[in-house]
Amino acid sequence: MNGDSSEVLSLLVRDIGEAGVAEMDSSPGLAAAVDQHVAALRDELGARGEAPGEDDLMRYLQGFAEDAFKRGWWPDSTRDWEFVRIVAICWMMRQSTGR
Repeated sequence: MNGDSSEVLSLLVRDIGEAGVAEMDSSPGLAAAVDQHVAALRDELGARGEAPGEDDLMRYLQGFAEDAFKRGWWPDSTRDWEFVRIVAICWMMRQSTGR
């Protein structure tokens, strides 16, 4: 991706994450789906018994989002797998920084 595309992607992912994390408070279904993704991501990215760090999460998020967009994904549903995965990563990043 070129610099402009990468910046647009970063802003879009940030907006998706923020909106999704905010929506979790009023949507038990979304919160449950995010919890499942968080558990999977901890297993996939974390060291034995430890949550992944912010840098690991950021690298994963960037690669995941780029791959999703290359496949033609667009955030038009708050319940599709990619949307929930991005929200889970953003939620984990907030937890890791104490926000």
